[in-house]
Amino acid sequence: MKNIHRIDALRTLGIVALASLTTAAAGAAQAVANNPYHAEYGWEKLPNGWKIGVVSGVYPDPDGRHLWMLSRCGENHCANSTQDAILKFDLEGNLVKSFGSGLFSFPHGFFLDHEGFLWVTEGAPAGDDREVEGLKKGMGHQIFKLDQDGKVVMTLGKRGVSGYGPDMFNGPSSVTVAPNGDIWVADGHRGGNNRIVKFDRTGKFLLEVGGGVESVSGDPGKFNDPHHITMDGQGRVVVSDRGNNRIQVFSQQGELLKVWTQFGRPSVSFIDTHDVIYSGDGMSNEEWNPGWERGIRIGDAKTGWVTSFIPDSEVPTATGVEFLGVDFQGNIYAGEVGRRRLVKYTRFRP
Repeated sequence: MKNIHRIDALRTLGIVALASLTTAAAGAAQAVANNPYHAEYGWEKLPNGWKIGVVSGVYPDPDGRHLWMLSRCGENHCANSTQDAILKFDLEGNLVKSFGSGLFSFPHGFFLDHEGFLWVTEGAPAGDDREVEGLKKGMGHQIFKLDQDGKVVMTLGKRGVSGYGPDMFNGPSSVTVAPNGDIWVADGHRGGNNRIVKFDRTGKFLLEVGGGVESVSGDPGKFNDPHHITMDGQGRVVVSDRGNNRIQVFSQQGELLKVWTQFGRPSVSFIDTHDVIYSGDGMSNEEWNPGWERGIRIGDAKTGWVTSFIPDSEVPTATGVEFLGVDFQGNIYAGEVGRRRLVKYTRFRP
């Protein structure tokens, strides 16, 4: 494809060996039993008639007193709802601001950048049941940048049109923004384009890693449902490659640096300002990831070493945590998709 500079991560010597080395740490990580948290339900206080539903993103406000959340309008979809999708809470769970009604169909990825802008992805891939209602209204397959009053200041992708190319997406699942304004997108929720894409701050395409129609692959540097993308304090790009039961770490140039298999089947990996990684696995079972327990694994984003494990909040029913964020006190706010609820995990000891 013209003007698309593919990054062949396999050219990096030793990557396959690197993947096998990190696999050795997986057994030790699975045995970690330290759980310094307890679960709290019903933390959020909403107007009469509103429900939290599926929370698909959480970010602490820099003021340290508020949290921003992305909700699927009380259910698992927003296309036919009048409820706001973007919610701002204080730390006691009181709703202080909301907007975004009618703007999204299947809001999936969420990010708060260093300038205070909010980013949302439309994550329903082509052919998926969750795409249908949005397409009726011309919605889907875009990325939105909004100010904190809900004004859309930038979009990427073509409204309601899926595709593969430098200006198109197929169910983009996640977005993150570097301090210099460069934009990284995980493009490929459940059968989408299975790639990560980098743009400059104006939306100009720079590079992609992986990708291609019918491009599912477990090879290093390739993807199978890249569900979440973020960056650590070193500027490395951290991708929750859920369908391959691993995290892959890349440089800003798209070079594969590390492959971690000690985080189960990761749907999300939130990294705080101290480079602590919180990775949510709400889908491990005997079919998708035999021998692994669902829950949240916490560790060092620099090394991948897992230090704590929070088991799933109850006996597995439907999918557990697929989205999460952490406040500046270390409390975790987890969105459980199958149960359509928010769980707050409060830290009660070091």
